[in-house]
Amino acid sequence: MKAQNTSLFQGDLVREALAQSFVKLNPRIMFRNPVMFTVWIGTFVMAIVNIWVISGEKSQGSMVYNLVIFLILLLTLLFANFAEAIAEARGKAQANSLRKTREETPAKWMQVVGDMYVNEIKVVPSSQLRKGHIFLCEAGDIIPTDGEIIEGLATIDESAITGESAPVIREAGGDKSSVTGGTKVLSDRIKVKVTTEPGESFLDKMIALVEGASRQKTPNEIALTILLAGFTLVFIIVCITLKPFGDFANTPITIAAFISLFVCLIPTTIGGLLSAIGIAGMDRALRANVITKSGKAVETAGDIDTLLLDKTGTITIGNRKATNFWPAKGIDKSFFIKAAALSSIADETPEGKSIIELADLHADQLRVENPTFIEFTAETRSSGVNFLDTRIRKGASDAIRKLSEKAGNAFPADIAEKVRDISSNGGTPLVVAENEVVIGVIELQDIIKPGIQERFERLRKMGVKTVMVTGDNPLTAKFIAEKAGVDDYIAEAKPEDKMNYIKAEQQKGKLVAMMGDGTNDAPALAQADVGVAMNSGTQAAKEAGNMVDLDNDPTKLIEIVEIGKQLLMTRGTLTTFSIANDVAKYFAIVPALFIASIPALQGLNVMRLHSPESAILSAIIFNAVIIPLLIPLALKGVAYKPIGASALLRRNLLIYGLGGVLIPFVGIKAIDLLVSVWF
Repeated sequence: MKAQNTSLFQGDLVREALAQSFVKLNPRIMFRNPVMFTVWIGTFVMAIVNIWVISGEKSQGSMVYNLVIFLILLLTLLFANFAEAIAEARGKAQANSLRKTREETPAKWMQVVGDMYVNEIKVVPSSQLRKGHIFLCEAGDIIPTDGEIIEGLATIDESAITGESAPVIREAGGDKSSVTGGTKVLSDRIKVKVTTEPGESFLDKMIALVEGASRQKTPNEIALTILLAGFTLVFIIVCITLKPFGDFANTPITIAAFISLFVCLIPTTIGGLLSAIGIAGMDRALRANVITKSGKAVETAGDIDTLLLDKTGTITIGNRKATNFWPAKGIDKSFFIKAAALSSIADETPEGKSIIELADLHADQLRVENPTFIEFTAETRSSGVNFLDTRIRKGASDAIRKLSEKAGNAFPADIAEKVRDISSNGGTPLVVAENEVVIGVIELQDIIKPGIQERFERLRKMGVKTVMVTGDNPLTAKFIAEKAGVDDYIAEAKPEDKMNYIKAEQQKGKLVAMMGDGTNDAPALAQADVGVAMNSGTQAAKEAGNMVDLDNDPTKLIEIVEIGKQLLMTRGTLTTFSIANDVAKYFAIVPALFIASIPALQGLNVMRLHSPESAILSAIIFNAVIIPLLIPLALKGVAYKPIGASALLRRNLLIYGLGGVLIPFVGIKAIDLLVSVWF
């Protein structure tokens, strides 16, 4: 995203949130939150009581006292609404920024008849493009809508979406073929096929998500809402039973006292902050440049047990590069280098390109008569070229061994030994054969990313199992896995291997996350509990996943897990704090109600509050002001440290459980000292 003001309380957002706080007083909106809806009912009842008192009723206390109780209850509602509104306002601000990117853009629409492009190009507004249409983009053009490059290669500025100023390369025919509407072509020329209908583009979905229009309560949030509703029902029963008890003790209890006790005992703190916590979790993911299709995805990330990571670009610095040519005994090295280069001409993988680069041969030296190039595929795990009576193949050692032995040729012992040496040193051997006779091996090497071992150790402390996915042979995969510090690996991985591994883990009751960018990753992304697709990846991958990483950073999955855990921790700690709060409020109000008729209850008045009226007022004021004081914590989240579940539980119970008990004692006593001046 573009550079953003990270301040929690920006002036324009606060003004919008304040206005929305009053709008959200609508009972149809309040009804969605059972806890705060009961507070709304209590506030409404207090409004009627005030009218009753003004009309001359003396049994319900003074008009000023009842009016103050009504105003504090109203403030409690407004504070809770403000917490949700400020979280929503931050999302809407991001949506407005995105809307500027999604302005109406002229598109160079290319007509298609059969399989032929018509030379005439018609310039139309981007809103007229439909799925399947073809448009042309040249240097300086804004890409009008989402699509897949079907021809050409271009340098693209994606800063409007990702905030990253460095341009990226997108090209046809690979896993980096997807382009997003609103980005800008800096060089070259591309033909793009539209992949979405109007209103369904990536930007449209992002705007809907950050505005909260698509936000649904997550399973944990729904479960907690039901629990809080249950607590509320219990305290309704408690408060109702106090009426006959008060009559028996000859203690008149006013309606204001009943409502104050009820509002203080129910978990209003977490009830008021619950929605804000969920919205802020999605907001934190977006600020990490991750678009989530639902709050459930962020929440699930916090419970992840197994994490699948591609080796290349995640664990290693980037694509493997050719570092050495090793010809077989009796084979001229220059002859072998030329054969290796010829076999890589049709290999569009980065490894294939690095072989051409290392060979450093002129185009004339690689010219052959009537060549037929064999492209690299995951199934054959080889590429090559046929010309005249010559067949050259290059690929994984076992694939070339099978090819050679099938033709009746022995696999050279020196090459077999060299393959083992390269593999044991963490490299990847690619064997080359001419007419099914092995003539040498190419050495490819990976470099482990600095600091990746520490990140995996951090995940291990979180209880997350890391799995490296690679197309390398088992020897190489094992070496890299041990060096990087991952817990498991999948060697010689095909798309179905990822899917099978995910299913196997899920059958054990585990939650699995993975990241991918290609069409062949789509099934596994859809199967995973958390599927993160690269923004640069294919449309199929982005549709299959439930998150999209705008930065195209394969290690972002680690950050997403931490964001998810922070969301769950924030919700849990504030729930603990809210329920612990009720203990102190109980000691403030209940003794105050009966202390006159039952003097023995003076022992429970541990705070030595001034009077029953000041005790009730102090408790309900504290109950109101604690909500806005906790809004920054709800929006920023509780700091997460990977110290294990049991250690986290002890830490949070100590800080937020014990703190939730002690802070209200201090706060209510301080407020009572101020309020007692009035009384």
